[in-house]
Amino acid sequence: MNNKIEGIIHRPFAPPIGKYELSKKSIEYINKYVDDTKKDKEQMNEKNHGEKLAGEITHEILLSEDFNYYKDLIKELAKFVHNYIKSTIDKEITKFNVKEGWVVCQYENDYNPIHWHSGHVSGVAYLKVPENFGDSLKKENRNGRIAFMHGSRQFLSKSSIEFTPSVGDLYLFPSYLMHSVYPFKSSQERRSFAFNAHVDDEMVYKI
Repeated sequence: MNNKIEGIIHRPFAPPIGKYELSKKSIEYINKYVDDTKKDKEQMNEKNHGEKLAGEITHEILLSEDFNYYKDLIKELAKFVHNYIKSTIDKEITKFNVKEGWVVCQYENDYNPIHWHSGHVSGVAYLKVPENFGDSLKKENRNGRIAFMHGSRQFLSKSSIEFTPSVGDLYLFPSYLMHSVYPFKSSQERRSFAFNAHVDDEMVYKI
């Protein structure tokens, strides 16, 4: 009798999270745009996006079309989202429309509570991170992490996952997926770029 058991474990009920790497060129252009904007008080007021968002964040800056690298950035994001959708449900998107993009300038004690986004697919890419996120009272240091959560913790089922960001990390996820960002202890900035996008409606609503 053959006691060897073979099988495949599927995870059909977990919203997928894709991890990619944003190009250094995009990181440099976005950082320069933000640094230049922060020097201009009028521009900062005009591009302040924080009032529309959930976070207790020092600066949240709307990435508007006066950003001269905007079209190239959108093309790069489209490639990542195309791969993400194809890898997840084996379908090709024909539409990709970024509804909004913004930069989060997070400092010590800033945080984002549990929230979700609008759109179909959302993403966050890391542009700057502190050398370390500060000491923790716990054995596992969770300072500065992004946490995703879905459903409830059950036997053989996790309900949350956390990532400690590094510069260049780009995470893609369904816009409805709840997530939060923990505060940290550092005098350095944690800077990220976030966006919400729409893809083919028939693909989203007829899976």
